[in-house]
Amino acid sequence: MKVKRIMANTATSDPSKAKAFYMDILGLELLMDHGWFKTYGSDATMTVQVSFGSEGGSGTPVPDLSIEVDDIQSALSRFKEAKVPIEYGPVSEPWGVKRFYVRDPFGKLINILQHERATAP
Repeated sequence: MKVKRIMANTATSDPSKAKAFYMDILGLELLMDHGWFKTYGSDATMTVQVSFGSEGGSGTPVPDLSIEVDDIQSALSRFKEAKVPIEYGPVSEPWGVKRFYVRDPFGKLINILQHERATAP
């Protein structure tokens, strides 16, 4: 048996609240809409990962989701423009990522990150 996909599900009485955060700011597409259940995603091939931790690193709480982006500055600008409070960061962490935390409309703590490139000496 091989795991093909892992999907995060969030319970809410109003699934439409996800649009501004996940589609308008993060740029995900609406892949499925049953009215009562909406799925946002991308056709990009992604690595399957499930993480477990006692903290989120640097003394932060464990985020509910981590979303890796290709342009952290653009992501930060989009969240600031949408007036989504930044709860942590942006910061370059010792393990090689630049990141910040925000909360989605459902109160979930989201870690937005980009791996920093190693620079040649």
